[in-house]
Order: sequence, then structure tokens, then C-alpha cells
Amino acid sequence: MKKGVLLVNLGSPESPEPKDVKKYLGEFLMDERVIDVPLWARTLLVKGIILNTRPKQSAKAYKKIWWEEGSPLIVLSEQLQDQVQNHTELPIALAMRYGSMTIKKGLQELVDKGVDEVFLIPLYPQFAMATTETILVLAEEVRQADFPNLKIDSLPAFYNKPDYIKVLAESVKGHLQDKDYEHLLFSYHGVPERHIRKSDITNGHCKIDGSCCETASKAHEFCYRHQCKEVTRLVGEYLGLEENTFSTSFQSRLGFDPWLQPYTDRTIERLGKKGIKKMAIVTPAFVSDCLETLEEIAMEGEEIFHEVGGKEFTTIPCLNTDSNWVKLLAEWINKWAETPAKV
Repeated sequence: MKKGVLLVNLGSPESPEPKDVKKYLGEFLMDERVIDVPLWARTLLVKGIILNTRPKQSAKAYKKIWWEEGSPLIVLSEQLQDQVQNHTELPIALAMRYGSMTIKKGLQELVDKGVDEVFLIPLYPQFAMATTETILVLAEEVRQADFPNLKIDSLPAFYNKPDYIKVLAESVKGHLQDKDYEHLLFSYHGVPERHIRKSDITNGHCKIDGSCCETASKAHEFCYRHQCKEVTRLVGEYLGLEENTFSTSFQSRLGFDPWLQPYTDRTIERLGKKGIKKMAIVTPAFVSDCLETLEEIAMEGEEIFHEVGGKEFTTIPCLNTDSNWVKLLAEWINKWAETPAKV
């Protein structure tokens, strides 16, 4: 069997113009694993309310961070693809969950090269309904409909792999080596609390309280909250960070339902009011910089910090094309390539 690799990231509008942003948001927000309410309610909320107001606002945000080459997320993902390709003989394709760079196109590109077994890599360290799960579900639907003879394996969540933690921690260390900071904030993309409960395979462990994430359970295999907190703990341990000098928060909440807390914007505000003058922030839910890191954190977050008296706000880039991250991805790919083909 001939093997190939499909890297999958979130996606992006074709341009920062409102019409393209509206099209992209429509596809993204109508995903039942992103807004997990009945179709009639999701349609009313997205098409009746959000798409009539949010595209113009989001377009302004995208324009702030848009590069001459295009969407930062797309450009960085393409650069990652190219650099990983230099370390493996397997053909590598790139796809996005939303937008024009579809999973179907990515799989077709590999099939056209003679590939009949694919290693699907969702570019998310942690598992979540709205990220990893929606990619895997759609990939299987596409496979059944268009590529029935194709075999697909996937990379599980890698949030706690020691080699990944080392790469992430060394990246943080490298970007902070010349910086004087008082607090390091680990900010993760937020999800509604109900997503955590829906992903609980034990149907009872996840209480979203002060102890369930620290109590061993099979539920942790699919618990986004636990996996985020574990990344923070492991990186803090690797770097030898002192207690109370680092913490976890969640960003990008939408709507009025309870989302994972504490919220990043309020945490930045609280730290500033508490007297923290120099803080750094890292966003380990993303491997590539995007709207949520470049605008929401690096711009809005810094503005909040300065408004409450903060002085120095250091944003640590995502792994992007960090050489150690590129080599690690290639190592995982090459190890998979050496395993016997599944029949």
C-alpha cells in the first residue's frame, strides 16, 4: 500500500472582505459540533442573527492581521507542510475543515498520487468536539462517499506527549529568554461547558469543578478542559515555573451559555489590577498563529492590559514552523510509515 499524509487545520475566509467572512462564518457556525443545538435553533441563531451582524465586525479584525500573502493561518500552514515535506518521503497534502481547501480536495490530491492509506493529522494538540472530532467525522463521511477503498488512520491528541511538551516548552523558553515577566498566562480557545459533558465517555466524571480534571479517569482521553490544564502543568513543570507565576484561561467565548472559565480577557484585566506590570501569554490550543492569537490576544489582550495599568505585554508565537516542531511532526509521520499497513 502507498501511504500519504493529510494535515488539517481550521480554515480561513478567502479574503478579509465582509462577503467572504460571512460565507466562512456561515459554514463554521452551522457545524453541529461547533454550535451543538437543534438545527432549527442553530439556523435561527446563525442565519437569523449572527450572520446579520458579526461578519462586518470580524472582517475588521481580519483586516488588522491579514498578510500580503493571504490569511496568516493558511500561509503558516502551507509553510509547515512544505518544511515537513523536506523530512519525509511520504506525500503530504494540506486541507482545512472550513473554506475552499476542503478535506475532499486534500484526499483527492493524495489519491491522485496513488495513495491508498492516509495518516490524518488534525493540527490540534487537544481533543475537542469543535476541532478534532468534527475533522475526523467529516473525513470519514468523505471517505465513505468518495474514496471507499481508502484507509485512514489518525493521530490522537498529542497534548501530553513528552516530545511535544519539550518542543512547546523550549519554544516558550526561547521567546522569553530575554524578557522580564511576572506572570505567564496559558490561554486556550474556549468551548461551552456542555461540550465537556457531552465528550465524557463515563457519563458522570466531568463535573467541571475543582477536582475532576486532577482525578484519574478514562474521561480524560476526550476531555478538552483536562487536556488544556495538563499542558499548562507539564510545561510549567518542564520549565520549573514557581507556583502562582503561571495560570490557565480560556478565550473566544460566544453567546450567553456558560463557557470554560476563567475567561482570558477578565484574567488579563484581573492580573493588571492586581499589580502585575509585566506579563507574557502563550496560546497552546493552536499550532499556527491565526485571528484568535494575532488579533484577540496580541492586540485586544494587550490593550486591556495597558488600560488597567500593565506595562509590558509579551505574546509568544505559536509553534508555526519552529524547526523542532517540524522535525517532531516528521518523526511521527515516519514512525507511522514504518508500521505494517492495516488490512
